[in-house]
Amino acid sequence: MNRTRHLRVDRISCTGQGLCAELLPELIDLDEWGYPVLKDRTVPGHLRAHARRAVAACPRLALRTDRDRP
Repeated sequence: MNRTRHLRVDRISCTGQGLCAELLPELIDLDEWGYPVLKDRTVPGHLRAHARRAVAACPRLALRTDRDRP
């Protein structure tokens, strides 16, 4: 069974370093201060590996992926 994944940003933890947007530009833009703005919260299947890499690389652990429940 394939579950949909969604991106989530913890705005309190995020320090605006912008690494997530470099690793996942298809889904994340940066605002004028360098903080992430999600273009789309739903992670398509072909971008799941990239999303996992961006989540793992976040220096403040502010980026996460959540699963929809069936």
